[in-house]
Amino acid sequence: MLTRLQVSGFKNLVDVDVRFGPFTCIAGANGVGKSNLFDAIRFLSALADRTLVDAALAVRAEGGRSGDLRHIFHRVGEQYDAEMSFTAEMIVPAEGWDDLGQQAEAAITFLRYHLMLAYREEEPPRLRGGLELVKEELTHITLGEAKTHLLFEHQPAWRRSAVKGRRFAPFITTEGEAENRVIKLHQDGGPGRALSLAAPQLPRTVLSTVNAAENPTALLARREMQSWRLLLLEPSSLRRPDEFDAPNKLGTDGAHLPATLYHLARVNHHLQNGKPKAEADSARIYSQVANRLAELLDDVQEISIDRDEKRELLTLQVTGRDGTPHPARALSDGTLRFLALAVLELDPEAQGLLCLEEPENGIHPLRIPAMLQLLRDMAVDVHEPIGPDNPLRQVVINTHAPTVLLQVLDESVLVAELQEKLRGGQRFNAARFGCLPGTWRQKDDRVALVARGKLLSYLNPIPAAEPEFEPDSPLAVSPKARRVKAPRVIDRPDLQQLLFPK
Repeated sequence: MLTRLQVSGFKNLVDVDVRFGPFTCIAGANGVGKSNLFDAIRFLSALADRTLVDAALAVRAEGGRSGDLRHIFHRVGEQYDAEMSFTAEMIVPAEGWDDLGQQAEAAITFLRYHLMLAYREEEPPRLRGGLELVKEELTHITLGEAKTHLLFEHQPAWRRSAVKGRRFAPFITTEGEAENRVIKLHQDGGPGRALSLAAPQLPRTVLSTVNAAENPTALLARREMQSWRLLLLEPSSLRRPDEFDAPNKLGTDGAHLPATLYHLARVNHHLQNGKPKAEADSARIYSQVANRLAELLDDVQEISIDRDEKRELLTLQVTGRDGTPHPARALSDGTLRFLALAVLELDPEAQGLLCLEEPENGIHPLRIPAMLQLLRDMAVDVHEPIGPDNPLRQVVINTHAPTVLLQVLDESVLVAELQEKLRGGQRFNAARFGCLPGTWRQKDDRVALVARGKLLSYLNPIPAAEPEFEPDSPLAVSPKARRVKAPRVIDRPDLQQLLFPK
């Protein structure tokens, strides 16, 4: 669970400091930095698994071109920042497994990870240059400090179930300067000898190399960061049937939805008397998904997986109240995305941070509350201890739709906007993320508060008057602009009385 992220020097994120709760909605106009914050999260996740260069190339570039690694650095004009830094505070799982299947147990589960990267021209020169690891640190946040770091409202029982263990020494440190910098990886189990690595020559982060035998806590930090995902649910992937041997985990694009639901129905993760049940209760799983989908659609009787033994295919289908089955290929885009999230909600192994961009796409405005309720229910309930029925899962969405902002709890809202900054005699615009007055984020007195007028622009987004164009504007001289316009829906007198009462 990512509880705080500080970023500087990455795209238009300069001195950004954001606190996250179980569910966060980031609202803002196009081009202010909402997606860049998601990219920063994705970049950290990729760095826990890939080389520095591969992680950078995996991040979206301006204009769709990512050959030059400088595209991820903050830029003013043609001048790029030389360095970027990230600090992430996170709650990690208490146990997990490394790549060889060895079990790891965390010495402490509340950690702070700090990373600094620089752009360096490579020798011999290459077209895209290279990245250099300047600083990497992994330290702990003590149990006594946890309450002051977790600003969102939560029950002590939840905090005790999430934050466990104790530690008196760091896990990863950086020593020395310039070419003499070394990054040290310290063992969990005591005063064992630390592994020292020359920072300028490292092709990847030290965190991405750890194992369960010597560095179990660092490994679980790596596993937590690897679980930070941006869900880009593609209808073409969601509609596709699965073969019998397909992966049973939903892909970030929505692939393997039938196999995932089929697996959940056959393997019952719920407990009975503290122990897993021996047999699956598939009818109950299918019924839960159908009931959730019925909040979006009126015509839902049941959901099932058709198992084609001849072709060895699994196909998801929704049966209407009249008994007509509808395969996934016949469902709308919005329905499929909602269905995928409903399946993820029931998977206790789908933990970590889930990011979604504009989840309202394809959803009727009257059904948007159902989508938001599903997303809130997917996130961990901080009023109950963590367990199989309450996994440590977090949801962050971004939107520019007033229909979404109207339905979100004010404590969940972050408003993204551009702020003018001055540095080195140069003025530039950078992203800023503010909160609403009176909410838990205001406990940090450094956070920006959103002006009332900014919020009203979302609540009343439609101008009452027609926009005026300059005489030489293409819009003013276009054929459509010269025609007599028919009344808009908002111009109807019967609606005017409702929207703008006197």
